[in-house]
Amino acid sequence: MNVKSEEEWCERAAAFLNHKVNDAGITHIELARRLRKHGIMETEASITSKLARGTFPATFFLACVAALELDGVAMKEVLELPS
Repeated sequence: MNVKSEEEWCERAAAFLNHKVNDAGITHIELARRLRKHGIMETEASITSKLARGTFPATFFLACVAALELDGVAMKEVLELPS
């Protein structure tokens, strides 16, 4: 897949995080709890909004990767998930 716009990058990042949250079998409430351990103060509503909008800072993305205890992010996986 060839990403052609900033909007599409936003969609890809949000789809990746949504997929990983679902794979982990956790709620946005649990993700908020885990993010607090990494110094990120979010609510269930703010997480839901960020993932629905697809716009969030890289710090939020990286903190989510850490909170979900992922070993890394493979670009292939980000690019191949349906948005």
